Amino acid sequence: MLDIAVVLALLALIIVVARLAGAAVAKIGIPPVVGEIGAGVLLGPSLLGMELSQEIFPVDQRGFLDVLARVGLVLFMFVVGLELDLGLVRGREKVAVSVSLTSIVLPFTLGIGLAHLFVSSGATEALKPADAEFWPFALFMGAAMSITAFPVLARILTDRRMHRTETGGLALACAATDDIIAWTLLAVVLAIAGVDGGHGHLPSWAIYLAIPFVALAVFVIRPALTWLTRAYHRAGELTPTVLSVVLVGMLLFAATTEVLGIHYIFGAFLFGAIIPHEQAAALRHEILVRLEQISVLLLLPVFFLISGLKVNIQGLGTEHILPMVAILAVAIVGKYVGAYVGARLQKVPHWQASSLGLLMNTRGLTELIILNVGLEKGLLSQELFTMMVIMALVTTVMTGPLLGFTYPQRRVARDIAEAERAALGEEAVDRILVLARDDQDNRLPVELAVAALAGARPAEIVLADLTPQGRPLEVGSGMSLDLAEMASAMERQQALVHRGEELGVPVRVIAHPSADVQEDLVELIGALRPQGMVAWSDDPALDAVVAANESPVLLVQAGTTLPEPDAPVIVDWAAGGDGEAAVVLGARLALARGTTLALRGDGGRRQSAAQSALEARGVRFAVPGDDPGPLAAAPLQVGPLDAAGPAVRVRAELDAAPVDFAAVPLAAEAAV
Repeated sequence: MLDIAVVLALLALIIVVARLAGAAVAKIGIPPVVGEIGAGVLLGPSLLGMELSQEIFPVDQRGFLDVLARVGLVLFMFVVGLELDLGLVRGREKVAVSVSLTSIVLPFTLGIGLAHLFVSSGATEALKPADAEFWPFALFMGAAMSITAFPVLARILTDRRMHRTETGGLALACAATDDIIAWTLLAVVLAIAGVDGGHGHLPSWAIYLAIPFVALAVFVIRPALTWLTRAYHRAGELTPTVLSVVLVGMLLFAATTEVLGIHYIFGAFLFGAIIPHEQAAALRHEILVRLEQISVLLLLPVFFLISGLKVNIQGLGTEHILPMVAILAVAIVGKYVGAYVGARLQKVPHWQASSLGLLMNTRGLTELIILNVGLEKGLLSQELFTMMVIMALVTTVMTGPLLGFTYPQRRVARDIAEAERAALGEEAVDRILVLARDDQDNRLPVELAVAALAGARPAEIVLADLTPQGRPLEVGSGMSLDLAEMASAMERQQALVHRGEELGVPVRVIAHPSADVQEDLVELIGALRPQGMVAWSDDPALDAVVAANESPVLLVQAGTTLPEPDAPVIVDWAAGGDGEAAVVLGARLALARGTTLALRGDGGRRQSAAQSALEARGVRFAVPGDDPGPLAAAPLQVGPLDAAGPAVRVRAELDAAPVDFAAVPLAAEAAV
């Protein structure tokens, strides 16, 4: 009978231990899920012994915890499907399919061979359950060896910022393809194992109804679910109605596949996979935010505990050392060599193929789910389950440290910048980099950039909208935050993109959260080598990016808004390169805006000569002493970098030569 006080106290204990263990391993660079799985193992008989473990977690109350664990499993498998984006594979189909197939076929084959060895060897005969037939057992071993955990792999990539590199993109594409193939393979293995239809509601042949059910989900239900996206955008938030539809669909899909005789996790995964991806990044992120509160903090730790109670490391003896070594060898070598060979067949460089081999070895929580299914269906013995859980933990823990040798962080930073430069194209263009801020009026920096280009074509403005990385959700891969932030930034900057089109200069947006905005901007400058840069004066990364940039820099005083169209331009004359660069910018702005320019200060003959040369080229100068009138627009003030008052300050390019005002480019093709 349910003892609610005991169950509530156990839930509190589980939450505390799971959070402490996850936080502890995260400090040394290990995914928190590994610590939480390990905490589940330590709360079981592996550390406490069978008697103490049963006293703390009474056997007659474990059934109630098991129900909560299964609900958590349904939620997590829905998240796995939700974050499965086949768009990751686009453009990488050949490499993704090659790596996925070879990284599944080799460990699958080796797993079957290992199962044969376990059965034929008298010393390890007990590793196969007595009631399990050989082929179902062998096929399940092969499938369990073939799994890659997409959420954990993606989390490793996002934590290391590798998801924005070509290697990270390849790994995500391979893992996404691997997920589809591996889950399909596992479903087939369970079908071959002769599992009866769910709870006896349907005969055994009903398992074949899974094929038309999947077709119905993909071709009928998936298009209908675009209603979710429309409803979300109409409301501007995730409403209870939308979330209710998602939860009901997830539960019904899970129940359907369970009744059909496969397993409820496949239904939850399938429903997550058919949730629309088009213009739905923010919707999917909000769904994850809601699910995280209950799934990560409560239900998944219960699942880790229930799994840990089934693991008994103390029950392993010296006779299990060789089988344990064999399992680790098959799992690690099979995945690594399979992925490496598949990548090399597609002419992927050695270091990149090696990184893919290490990443595809990540198993984590996904492996734990599959092992629980195998134990539940009688395809794994208690001892073999324990050893396979150890294998899942080892292969996940080793990925990060080994990856540091094949793909160090300095290469990651360089490749991120190179990937962003490549995304802009290889064409030689005059390029101005604008550092946007979401709390400022970015129209002025864009129009300054257009004026600075002085009619040069081909040209483009690169708008960098990098935001500090927020707390990535623990329930998923860590990618949803990036996708949602990028979608939000693109919406914010869409007006500037349209404005650039009106002015004849394309505006390209680079937007993503960043763990180190300053470092990413410095790397971006090194890759782009822009002809100029516009930034806000209060940008936290300003000093570093200005020091890294050799081209002219325009600094806009924080809080400055776009002047009226007829606002005159005033330049404070100053000797030296920065002062002359300010005059050039003022002349370009006056021509582009169709207004007048005024030079303040006493620069002697040099100032007079500059004004005469600019007047001869069509720049209109304000007549000294004229009263502009009470309704005149406030002027736009420009000055050198060390000036205190101007709204726009200019630093000339490093080692700038004296300006020839009679020949310097001035004219823009379109009036602002």
